[in-house]
Amino acid sequence: MADTHPFHSPTTHGFVRVAAATPVVHTADPVANADEHIALIRQAGEQGVDLLVFPELSLSAYAIDDLVMQGALLDEVERQIGRLAPVTAETGVVAVIGAPLRREDRLYNCAVVLGNGRILGVLPKTYLPNYREYYEKRWFSAGGDVSSRDGDLTVAGEEAPFGVDLVFEAPNRPGFVFGVEICEDYWAPLPPSTRQALSGARILLNLSASNIVIGKADERALLCASQSARAMAAYVFAASGWGESTTDLAWDGQATIHELGARLADGERFALESHLTVADIDVERIGLDRLRNGTFADCARDELDGYLFERVLFDARETPAAGDLIRPLDRFPFVPDDEKRLDQDCYEAFNIQVQGLMRRLKATNGERIVIGVSGGLDSTHALLVACRAFDRLGLPRTGILGYTMPGFATSEGTKSNAWALMKALGITGAEIDIRPAAEALLQGIGHPYARGEAVYDITFENVQAGLRTDYLFRLANQNGAFVLGTGDLSELALGWATYGVGDHMSHYSVNGGVAKTLMRHLIRWVADRAVVGEDVVPILRGILGTEISPELVPAKDGKIQSTEGTVGPYALNDFFLFYVTRFGLKPSKVAYLAHQAWKDAGVGFWPAGTPDAEKIEYDLATIKHWLRKFLVRFFQTSQFKRSALPNGPKVVTGGSLSPRGDWRAPSDSTARVWLDELEANVPDA
Repeated sequence: MADTHPFHSPTTHGFVRVAAATPVVHTADPVANADEHIALIRQAGEQGVDLLVFPELSLSAYAIDDLVMQGALLDEVERQIGRLAPVTAETGVVAVIGAPLRREDRLYNCAVVLGNGRILGVLPKTYLPNYREYYEKRWFSAGGDVSSRDGDLTVAGEEAPFGVDLVFEAPNRPGFVFGVEICEDYWAPLPPSTRQALSGARILLNLSASNIVIGKADERALLCASQSARAMAAYVFAASGWGESTTDLAWDGQATIHELGARLADGERFALESHLTVADIDVERIGLDRLRNGTFADCARDELDGYLFERVLFDARETPAAGDLIRPLDRFPFVPDDEKRLDQDCYEAFNIQVQGLMRRLKATNGERIVIGVSGGLDSTHALLVACRAFDRLGLPRTGILGYTMPGFATSEGTKSNAWALMKALGITGAEIDIRPAAEALLQGIGHPYARGEAVYDITFENVQAGLRTDYLFRLANQNGAFVLGTGDLSELALGWATYGVGDHMSHYSVNGGVAKTLMRHLIRWVADRAVVGEDVVPILRGILGTEISPELVPAKDGKIQSTEGTVGPYALNDFFLFYVTRFGLKPSKVAYLAHQAWKDAGVGFWPAGTPDAEKIEYDLATIKHWLRKFLVRFFQTSQFKRSALPNGPKVVTGGSLSPRGDWRAPSDSTARVWLDELEANVPDA
């Protein structure tokens, strides 16, 4: 069966399943706490968790004050650690627990890493809070100067590395490297996890007993998000919950998992039962992001000079288990799945484009632009940007010279949309029928169409596209203006443009940083807020329902020429584009993510305003088919077009294909390595 193929396992694609444990706390009762730990470790094993982190001092409880210095309790903690270690071998889970441990007449607040049935290592807390309600220095010694080179620690009769200089690595799972810090450590200006990350840790764990007051949960989440972003890592945080003593404090059991600044999972706060918060961490993506960020390596060289970490090796579970990813996965990476964030993104994208065009107008002392208006999405949005730019510069919109240029397949609907749009916006509109010139050119080159044959080949299409742009450039010369390009980021990725004097070229490409899947939402955003006037709003809503088509070939059997029928669904192409260019993921992993995102139409985010007809699903065979075509178009056949791009503003993250920006590639490359990887690792169904 297809789902038994290794392709369908998250493990195959560089994911590590992590969990933050929130056990019910039994105050000063290590045996009862160990029972809670064992139950959660076994539950984690059943859920395929690779790495599990418990709260601070989870075996003893945190809020036990001077009881933490009682010999009977400390002895029992060690006995229970010995009881827990074998459970990790049974379940295949690496568990990180909190415990007070003694060494050389000192007591340390420790994280104990258990895996493969043994104690892999012990890390003491670096920074001890001793302010407000905290007075840890009454009981514990700070561990910042404790190094594994000073000798092992004996715990439950077992010798284990002990120090703040430990990171843990599973050689059998590339990228599965983690570091550990404890509560206050990440409130420090330079958290220990920063150097752990610089030394190679891609997952950072925090065992916390942070008590709760109003607003503190947001602050903790902010620290987790910011540390995961700054350290280019994942950050897993587990705080103490129900059962801690409330003599003077209260506890909410906050659990959060972040990756590269993005929140993957939040646990239930103020819960009364033990539970897990689970997410899949993409350690491969973290590594690729670090690889392309030279600053990370430079900082590692500077900060780790003379600061050595010991790598503690362990064997992670290897058996690939098929199953769905446990993490948020946007169907539309360029369209946020949060309405407030989408509103913010549209606001920023529109104003980036407007200010970019304003600056170009000021730099050229321009008071006129020329734009082709087709009545489709891209030219509509470019025209909206132009109107807003002219308004902000105090220039009359009559300086925007819009031309609709019907050809052999232009529909009455798009032409009427173009005229309605130009009139409602108050620009200078005109119409040029390109058919006579196109017929003359086709006749001049001896094309079969000129002899009455119904040959609608690439030459037939490009004659029209080229003439339109040629007209626009000459009109710009004639009117002392420059040509505003309308092509978008998705078309650039696919090479869906006529090269040279065609829609590939303009004096300024205002849409070149906007993905097709975002374009529709930008137009809707402008309409909802009447940014360029009330009269145009109903026209914009009508244009939003227009099928994407170049309208270069006459309709056949009542069906117009479909762009997506040729290059594939833009929803998939934008998905491919994001993961290939932003992170450099392998085609097999892109296919896996696309399948996870798109295999079920009833699950996941659909942006507001998405037509019901578009709420579709794609099976693996369909995804593989279009990904194969994308790889050829992107890597092999269209880079020469991107190597000669006009200027235009970068808008979306990782979304510039300009040779002067995010993407630089040879025009003579082949797609073979990507195609081979796809065929070798992705089943057909």
